[in-house]
Amino acid sequence: MERYIAIDNVCAWPNLTKMPDGAIIATIFNQPCHGLWEGDVECWASKDGGRFWERRGTPAPHEPGTNRMNVAAGLAFNDDLVVLASGWTHRPRKGEGRAGHEAPAHPLLPWVCRSADGGRTWTRAETISPPDAKSARIIPFGDIVGLADGALGVCIYSWQPPDEHNCYFYVSADDGHTWSIRGTIQEGNINETAPLVLPNGEVLACARTLGDQHLDLFRSKDHGQSWEREQAVSKGSQHPAHLLNLADGRVLLTYGDRRGRLDQGGHQGIETRISADGGHTWGDPARLVDLEPSDLGYPATVQTDQETLLTAWYCSGITAHQRYHMGVGIWNIA
Repeated sequence: MERYIAIDNVCAWPNLTKMPDGAIIATIFNQPCHGLWEGDVECWASKDGGRFWERRGTPAPHEPGTNRMNVAAGLAFNDDLVVLASGWTHRPRKGEGRAGHEAPAHPLLPWVCRSADGGRTWTRAETISPPDAKSARIIPFGDIVGLADGALGVCIYSWQPPDEHNCYFYVSADDGHTWSIRGTIQEGNINETAPLVLPNGEVLACARTLGDQHLDLFRSKDHGQSWEREQAVSKGSQHPAHLLNLADGRVLLTYGDRRGRLDQGGHQGIETRISADGGHTWGDPARLVDLEPSDLGYPATVQTDQETLLTAWYCSGITAHQRYHMGVGIWNIA
């Protein structure tokens, strides 16, 4: 594996999008903290498969006293880059206020951000409404996917402290401009959920659960209207997920392993699993990257050619680089 510090001094939580011209866009949070102060959603681009990166634009610049940090991203059918960006109120300016994990006041409604020039310039609109008054605080996550019926789809969860999150499947019938609910993936026990459209048109959704925070896999056979839980696909403290259709027809699951400190028998890093039958059964977990005890994970993967994959993650620091950063690994699939 080739491994790089790709973007330094950012928390990132990267989302990767492969553009029609082969460039890879990383949509990230641009501050070196876990959302504790003001910050923006930025897009960075790599033209060489992930080795070098340059900042292209800012889909969601924050307003004073807030940040923009929670995203879903992907391509519209016309190849525009679409980013749904939420964030939090009551965020101090960098270096001000208490540097702790105090609870934010509430999430901001997502902006729909759109770029027709590969992430350089952006328009923004507020066209996503909550499902109801109870679930008024909503947060997008994962990839924006193209459904077999011609709509775009995305997973959005409601934030209802202290311990109730519902996850919904939203769709857009106008190529990403406006969004509405099509179905409920599950109520009460899941939040960050990654979708994938299989070649047969079925939709998978891999969700971070509450409680022990393992990953559950859901499936929809009607383009996101109804969902069935199928199985757990990770152990506790292994989350959140990313799903990818590989060129050879298999499905790749990537997730962060956050099971305790390494010096106490923990296993922190990035892991993968592969399914050869559309997510019904999965191979054994394989370790992609070992990471030291830190704030870490949230991997995303794209396939750059028939054999090569690029995986990005975030980490608050390793022995050789003691700052928040987006790390990447370039590797070949077996």
